Amino acid sequence: MDAILDFLKTTGFAMIADNWKVIIMLAISCLLLYLAIVKKMEPLLLLPIAFGMLLTNIPGSEMFHEVLFVDGHIHWDLFGGAAITQEFIDSIENTVVASTLTAGETISVGLLDVLYLGVKLGIYPCLIFIGVGAQTDFGPLIANPKTLLLGAAAQVGIFITYIGATLMGFTSQEAGAIAIIGGADGPTAIYTTQMLASNLLGPIAIAAYSYMALVPVIQPPIMRALTTKEERRIVMKELRPVSKTEKIIFPIVVTIFVALLVPSAAPLIGCLMLGNLLRECGVTERLSKTVQNELMNICVVFLGVSVGATATANAFLNLSTLGILVLGIIAFSLGTACGILLAKFMNLFSKNKINPLIGAAGVSAVPMAARVAQKEGQKEDSSNFLLMHAMGPNVSGVIGSAIAAGVLISLLG
Repeated sequence: MDAILDFLKTTGFAMIADNWKVIIMLAISCLLLYLAIVKKMEPLLLLPIAFGMLLTNIPGSEMFHEVLFVDGHIHWDLFGGAAITQEFIDSIENTVVASTLTAGETISVGLLDVLYLGVKLGIYPCLIFIGVGAQTDFGPLIANPKTLLLGAAAQVGIFITYIGATLMGFTSQEAGAIAIIGGADGPTAIYTTQMLASNLLGPIAIAAYSYMALVPVIQPPIMRALTTKEERRIVMKELRPVSKTEKIIFPIVVTIFVALLVPSAAPLIGCLMLGNLLRECGVTERLSKTVQNELMNICVVFLGVSVGATATANAFLNLSTLGILVLGIIAFSLGTACGILLAKFMNLFSKNKINPLIGAAGVSAVPMAARVAQKEGQKEDSSNFLLMHAMGPNVSGVIGSAIAAGVLISLLG
């Protein structure tokens, strides 16, 4: 009987009494799984994130230990089996984590601790960007370079939200990490947050991917509110053909220019353009297919599960999470609005008018934002095809969000 009682005390069911908040986190993870599977909201990443959240909040699983990464640092000595000292506990700024530690104990490194190193060291987001680059056709942007401005305008929402976040009491690093949600680029948001405010990684990742999935819900009301029927009916001039040489030169030139302008953006931009060069050069088809499929899929699973592991009860269930969700949708909405408004402004001086709807595609939710612009345009004129025109600002938004992330990391990191 004593053996049975001892076993029962070691189960997760018994441990729930010590931290009832995990019940809420398990419920949230199941909700996210439902949204990913049933509602198909960004399932490729939301499902691994939700399952990582599920695993990390099971009492007694010991798969992820916040102390190994507390205060934004990797404590390699604890990975090596060193005992926790009282001096170490006293030095920790995160009092919640510090209160759970005892001097003399050692950490048994879990699976998610090891996988999370790929996030902490910035490996997974960059590898995913190689795959994104290999899947991206920059032809529409090259054919109509003006759309680069629309992608840049959509990033203005990031910096406006940064100001709002600081006014709400977030630190400058936390505000920068929250604001990048407005770029609508999941890997960029994760990379930036890891560099600036890793304590907010779980909430920011979930907010970023949730809002990306809600593009068809969030954007149309803003698009209709800021444009007239006449503007939505504008038919744009057919794009010129783009040569293979232009497509090969483009990633090389962009890498050199952006890396020299914002060196801290070089990892993201460099990986994005490497993937695109593999696609366009015509001599690395096997590598292009590999980074688009096997490499990208593996990294997506590891990234999602390990990011979800950071969404512990202590990190997620607080008022700052609610603030992140509110500021995230504000950033996203402002990015959409700024792209539309710049397109309207450009039409004041342009002979060949731009349909302002494509300005909303400046957020880098590729290709969903471009499809939304196409759908809204066809509601007014079924013969108007905006998709390829919208892909210009859409892919430029990917570049713009990476540059914005580099600027934030350079100024605040």
